[in-house]
Amino acid sequence: MSDEKFPGWHGTTILAVRKGGEVVVAGDGQVSLGQTIIKGTARKVRRLSPGGKDVVCGFAGSTADAFTLMERLEKKLEASSGQLARACVDLAKDWRMDKYLRNLEAMLIVTDGEGLFVLTGAGDVLEPEHDVTAIGSGGNYALAAARALMDGDLPAEAIARKAMAIAADICVYTNGNLTVETIRKHPNPEAPR
Repeated sequence: MSDEKFPGWHGTTILAVRKGGEVVVAGDGQVSLGQTIIKGTARKVRRLSPGGKDVVCGFAGSTADAFTLMERLEKKLEASSGQLARACVDLAKDWRMDKYLRNLEAMLIVTDGEGLFVLTGAGDVLEPEHDVTAIGSGGNYALAAARALMDGDLPAEAIARKAMAIAADICVYTNGNLTVETIRKHPNPEAPR
C-alpha cells in the first residue's frame, strides 16, 4: 500500500497451503493503524459460491477495496462458467485497466481446491510453485514457516495453523485469532461440490 494514501495501515497475514488434495486458506484477525490495534477479530478469509461453485478467498489491504474485488471476481466466475484461472485473468485485466479499480488497495489469494492464485492491482495473476503462498504484513514469515513444514507428515490445516502461529510470534501486525477455510480438490469435475 502507498504510505501517502494510507499512512500506517498494516495488519494482515493470509496464508494458503495446498497438500493432500485440499487447500487451506488461513487469515489472522488483526487490523492496526500505526502502533494501535483497531480490531483483533476481523474475518479476512471468505467463502464465495458464484453459480454453485465453491471458492475460498483471502484478502490483504483495504477491506472495502477487497470486498469490491471479491464481488467483481464472483461476477467473472459466473461469466466464465466457474473457470477460476480465466476469471482471475479477466479480473486482473480490468483491475489494471479500469481507472476506478486501479486505485483499489488490496491483494487476493483465491482457490477452488484445484487452482491457487494471488491477484494484485498491478495486473498479476500468480500461481505458487511450492503449493504455498502468502500475502500481507506477516506473509513472508508465514510463507517461510509453511514451506519449512511442507516436507513433513502434517496435513495442510496443521501446517497453516503452525505457520500462522509462528508469524504471529514474529510480526507485530499479526495475531493468533485465525479464520481457516478448507476446500477439497474433487478428482471428478462432475462430482458434487
